Amino acid sequence: MRFGKTLRQAFYAPWKDKYIDYGRLKSILREDKPEDEDEPWTEDDENRFCDEIFNTQLEKVAQFQEEKMADLRQRVDAVFDKLKELPPAEEGKPLPDSTAERLRELEADLDGITNEVKELRKFSNLNYTGFLKIVKKHDRKRGDRYKIRPIMQVSLSKRPFNSEKGYAPLLNKLSLMYFAIRQQLEGDDGHAEQYLLDPDSQPETHNGEKYTAHKFWVHPDNLLEVKTYILRRLPTLVYSEQSAKEVDGNPDPTITSLYFDNPKFELYSKKVERESDAPSLRIRWYGQLGDKPDIFLEQKIVHPNGSSEERKFSVKEKYVKPFLDGEYKMEKSVQKMERQGRGAEDVDEFRSTADAIQEFVRDNKLAPVVRANYVRTAFQNPVDDRVRISIDTDIAFIREDTLDRDRPCRDPREWHRHDIDESNMTYPFKNINQSEVSRFPYAVLEIKLKGDSNRKRPTWIQELIGSHLVYPAPRFSKFLHGVASLFEDYVNQLPFWLSDLGTDIRKDPQEAFEEEEGRRAERAENELAVGSFLGTLGTKLSSYKPSKSSPMSKSYLAERAAADAAAAAATPRSGGFTLPAAAADEEGGSSGRQGAATGAGGAADADRDYGTLSGIFPGFSLSKYARAKRAAREVVLPEGVVEPTEWIKNSGPLRIEPKVWLANERTFLKWQHICVLLGTLAISLYTAAGKNSLAEFMGIGYILVAVFAGCWSYYILHTRRTMIVQRSGRDFDNIIGPLVISAALMVSLVLNFVFAYRAAFAREGFGEQLVQQQGGNNTLPIMAHGDLW
Repeated sequence: MRFGKTLRQAFYAPWKDKYIDYGRLKSILREDKPEDEDEPWTEDDENRFCDEIFNTQLEKVAQFQEEKMADLRQRVDAVFDKLKELPPAEEGKPLPDSTAERLRELEADLDGITNEVKELRKFSNLNYTGFLKIVKKHDRKRGDRYKIRPIMQVSLSKRPFNSEKGYAPLLNKLSLMYFAIRQQLEGDDGHAEQYLLDPDSQPETHNGEKYTAHKFWVHPDNLLEVKTYILRRLPTLVYSEQSAKEVDGNPDPTITSLYFDNPKFELYSKKVERESDAPSLRIRWYGQLGDKPDIFLEQKIVHPNGSSEERKFSVKEKYVKPFLDGEYKMEKSVQKMERQGRGAEDVDEFRSTADAIQEFVRDNKLAPVVRANYVRTAFQNPVDDRVRISIDTDIAFIREDTLDRDRPCRDPREWHRHDIDESNMTYPFKNINQSEVSRFPYAVLEIKLKGDSNRKRPTWIQELIGSHLVYPAPRFSKFLHGVASLFEDYVNQLPFWLSDLGTDIRKDPQEAFEEEEGRRAERAENELAVGSFLGTLGTKLSSYKPSKSSPMSKSYLAERAAADAAAAAATPRSGGFTLPAAAADEEGGSSGRQGAATGAGGAADADRDYGTLSGIFPGFSLSKYARAKRAAREVVLPEGVVEPTEWIKNSGPLRIEPKVWLANERTFLKWQHICVLLGTLAISLYTAAGKNSLAEFMGIGYILVAVFAGCWSYYILHTRRTMIVQRSGRDFDNIIGPLVISAALMVSLVLNFVFAYRAAFAREGFGEQLVQQQGGNNTLPIMAHGDLW
């Protein structure tokens, strides 16, 4: 069907004049005129077409879409305010008739808004497709001199066309209000949970277990960081025994999926329009087909509430074509299951699944149309499947159709392309016609959370989702993208994410952090309001609170630098120098408040002076951190403001970088090295002392210093470990131990110099009398020869 006819049939009557005038653009382009009667296309014609499409049609559609979206937001906020004005629910008491009637009226208003949201979404999709199709016609007809498709893609990407970002906050609020109203009208019967959905996620069912899928794009520049971030929490998962047996030991298998559709692309159209009965079918295998892998035939079914489930079974390669043609009913597989003693229920379920898929293929006249080839890296705890993560890279889409009878991409008598599978062709598939290949520029990250994990996500999952490393792509589908990129001339609707491919998905970490925090704070505020309206029933809502910081967007050093800068900026100044506490009290007139604050934090301040000269000489410290703390203590707090008991950086789960632990252990090993050196020196001195009592005493003294160094290193190791775990604000430097060791070594050097000096005088005869008074030439023989150092 031509797009012009599709557009006329899909018009929403009240907005008929707001759609793209596709017919007018075609007439300006002279699309309907035969080529031999075509007049020369001049620059004036090109300017006329560009002015019409960019300045008239695009502006008209974009302005209406923006105005309608603003109107819908106002209507949603109005209903939300009315809902909050209703009295809160009381547990155990029936709902008053007036309240119930009011809730039904609000539900009717929500139904009207929801219908308009759906129509606006269709409006955006149709116009987006129309603009891309008309510029493609232009480039194909006039592309020898003018090409405007890239310009159109950039223009569309800068406008709220066909994008989920503008709809997400609206759908969040709608789902919360539906949930609240259903809870009040129907009670706590468990059915109202379906209204509390995250528009950025998609419910799925696998093997009877419910999951919620979140999909993202990952730029190649961020791919390694994302993988290492996940690897710290989850191990990689080996998908198949075959991939585990590969020579190179690579656990990431290559996956091939053949997606089915008919020449009219009816399955594609249903999925793009998000119809409730939008099934899909694919054949999937791991590795190369020549290695005889297990082949799975899978059907994905979408239910009216938005959730989906899969039906699948394995089939041998030689039976794929007979099964698709309806000549084989999987009798041998059924007989094998019966011989193995499988239960009657399992056999009946397998037979019914096979019959249903075979009937689905026959009724819809399905055949393979597109191939998706990619490398998958999976992450999952082997004993815990609550979190399942996969990253698909090297994604390529290849035509697998026979739409062109003269030059089919696949042999109509076969179910797959032999030119690819028999030659074991891999990414980037350079040995086939490049017009039949579409390479996806990003990696696809999919996070599946089991059961209630969607409402109570792990902290690290929440941080990854809100970080700058990933780009949200809700409801992304390889089937839809492959068809849209390879069969654009055959379909009349395009998926919404195509507009994002023309933009750079990389984001600034700080901007991404602030954007995510704002979105989560708004959602938390809405949930709080709805929860207060529901009363005790509102406990089912998420207890989510906006995070105070994110290690994905701020490093440890950045937070430390920001804290130092904030402390320095908060210091009151007068004439270029810091006011002392007494002067600040006099000028501010709040000495009592300052004294109270100082008294409350006195113990903490004294504790922060641990191991530094500030404990011996007040007002002196070696660290910038301590100077900032001293300056902060001089700040006069306003009335009613108290010093916080916990810093923002200390809230949340404990995260310690490995280099912090290693630095502490490295310091301990250095101290042990000093201990061994001093111990060796002490033992050597004591052994060589002979009958010299002074040398013996010095040897014993050095032994004590070595013991002190060993005990001190062990003590400081555990002290700093406790400070790290407690996230203490005290200084980590401690000068007592180094001062003791330095003083001992200095004394030894001075004594050694004195004894060596006196021994030298004794040998020359200048100090014989003095030496004899001290015991003759045999006094301190080791020191006399200078062998101590």
